[in-house]
Amino acid sequence: MSITGWDHHVMKRRDYLRAAGVAGALGLAGCTGDGGTTESTTATTTTTGSTTAGTTGTASASRTLTVATYPSYVDGSDSPGAWLKERFEAAHDDVTVEWSTPTSGSSNINEYIQRAKQGAAIDADVYVGLNTDELVRVDQELDTQLFATVRDDLTHAADVKEGLNVDPKGRALPYDTGYVTPVVDATTLEVVPETFDDLLQSRYRGDLLAENAQSSDTGKAFLLHTIHQQGADGYLDYWRDLLDNDVRVLDSWDAAYNAYTKGEAPMVVSYSTAKVYAANQGEDLDKYQVAFLNDEGYANPESMAVFSGSERRELATAFVDFLLSEEAQRTVPQLNYQSPATTTGSLSGNFAKYNEEPANPVTFTYDELAGNVTEWVEEWARLVAQH
Repeated sequence: MSITGWDHHVMKRRDYLRAAGVAGALGLAGCTGDGGTTESTTATTTTTGSTTAGTTGTASASRTLTVATYPSYVDGSDSPGAWLKERFEAAHDDVTVEWSTPTSGSSNINEYIQRAKQGAAIDADVYVGLNTDELVRVDQELDTQLFATVRDDLTHAADVKEGLNVDPKGRALPYDTGYVTPVVDATTLEVVPETFDDLLQSRYRGDLLAENAQSSDTGKAFLLHTIHQQGADGYLDYWRDLLDNDVRVLDSWDAAYNAYTKGEAPMVVSYSTAKVYAANQGEDLDKYQVAFLNDEGYANPESMAVFSGSERRELATAFVDFLLSEEAQRTVPQLNYQSPATTTGSLSGNFAKYNEEPANPVTFTYDELAGNVTEWVEEWARLVAQH
């Protein structure tokens, strides 16, 4: 079974199998600038099923819907993208779904920000895999509206869990969410930490692997959780204490998780579905204990949006609505090793048995991140670089 990438900026889907083959962990890379870049280094591919090509082919159907996403969302026959393509095409006889996987810097959305700034064509109808802070960045950097308002046109929008609605303008709709929190090897640690303050104890010196908040979704989510917990005036002091307790900050989830599986440290910032993967792979579940600090986990929803310039607006909106349907919410989040975003989504198999969600999910809203998140991350990066 292919399980590809947890981290949005590295792989995004949970690639435990690929991570096991990575040679060594990376150190914190520089801490200069944001996770994106201002120069567009684009390598756009289109995919049909599990086949990837460098150029767009001619669709045999009368209508083609182009959906942009990150590569691992469509890699492999068991990917969320493969299932969505098959099911949506089955419901629309004259439609072909083509996947586009641009890469610009460390975030796919940068490609479309740069195109919009340059007045270039947006060669996609839907974007899948948008984080809340990325939506904030879109609005900060562009004077025009990149995405269309579609919420009122959706049948299933009301099913989205209230705490996961990320966009006050009704453009971006979440289709799944991950809960970011430390994962602990309980075969090594006798006592699993229960609070943020516990992580500062000398007994956990050097035990925690975290990720760079400038280049990693999990790293940024964990940073935001500490800000939510400690406050904007106290989070830097907390991180100073964490660094004094020898927390290791690696560049990506992939690097941190690889170091964790090699036994370099007994704790890693990761996702609360860790035990599901362990069960699916026949691993020792005690090595993947989820530690919800202060009974909380940071909800990091992935959203989708329709490009405002799409010539297939109605079809694109139907695709978004289908991804929120009960059928899709039963399947897509589990293929992506995430939790459903709607109240109609249900879990099965090892997901139903081993998936864990915090008693108190926390997250920052769009309005709370706007005007703050860039400064928070930059202040954190300066602290880490100087320590």
